Amino acid sequence: MSRPPALTVSEERGVRTLHVGGDAIQSSMRLSDPFALELDYTRCMMSFLLFHPRPRRALKIGLGGGSLVKYFWRRLPWMQTRVVELDERVAKIARAQFHLPADDARLRVEIGDGAEALAPECCDLLVVDAFADEHPPAALVSQAFFDAAWLALEEPGALVLNLMNDDPKLDERIRRLECAFGGAVLAIPALYDPNVIVIALKGAPQAMPWDALARRAHALERRFGLPFPRYLPRLKRMNRFDAGALIIVPEGGSA
Repeated sequence: MSRPPALTVSEERGVRTLHVGGDAIQSSMRLSDPFALELDYTRCMMSFLLFHPRPRRALKIGLGGGSLVKYFWRRLPWMQTRVVELDERVAKIARAQFHLPADDARLRVEIGDGAEALAPECCDLLVVDAFADEHPPAALVSQAFFDAAWLALEEPGALVLNLMNDDPKLDERIRRLECAFGGAVLAIPALYDPNVIVIALKGAPQAMPWDALARRAHALERRFGLPFPRYLPRLKRMNRFDAGALIIVPEGGSA
């Protein structure tokens, strides 16, 4: 039986970081602003708000230091969040050293296998950010998991998946999602981190006009202080579009 990876916490220049299995960064938190999103890729993960602006029930698979969970709790007060984390040690560190709030009416943290956490229409936002040895666990990027994710989402709903841009199976994983979600899948490279955020939509429109997206991005930037307008050019790098709109559902697809 393999030994679980070592967990260590470091601090440098006012930032506390959780490491898993060596130097790999699991989470970072600025001590002067513990509920802010310190890492670029976590800010990019919030771009689901461009397409699903008011989720009600979130399921988060993978806790880490709890950066996104804390942000949901502080900035999306209307939403309930259930978190499933495989490693009990991670949850204890998140609570003890990363300001993760105690469970309450809007937040529940469970210890368990995220691959077994899905049930039909159990959420309208599913966020998957889990890694083992710097790769996503195979069970969380399988066709069976993505098919179950589609069933787990209410409509409208969104799945948000964190992947690495040097993942040799990146295209294969995106194709599996497209198969499960009728092609309604968008990929957004993070601004600075080597991550690709993949958003799969259930109940999505065929396309979204660029002017409508721009208005929404600027409104969200004013509200949350996150660089949503800078994600719009990124959407053109890995997705279908024309002069007037971002194409969400390809011809022949159905979301």
